[in-house]
Amino acid sequence: MHTIGMRFPLDVAFLDDDGTVVKTMHMRQRRIGVPVWRAVTVVEAEGGKFARWGLRVGDVVEVREDDS
Repeated sequence: MHTIGMRFPLDVAFLDDDGTVVKTMHMRQRRIGVPVWRAVTVVEAEGGKFARWGLRVGDVVEVREDDS
């Protein structure tokens, strides 16, 4: 049997080209997400983190490369 999808819950944020969150969702394990057409970047975190951080639609996220 082959299982598709991740093996643990994730919070997923979809960002537009300005870094504005256009959609967030909590994905349970072993699920596959659908495309969000306005999004150009996807940020994933451990399930429950976005609620703890207060991240929601309309927030602006800056994504940087690690310089190390």
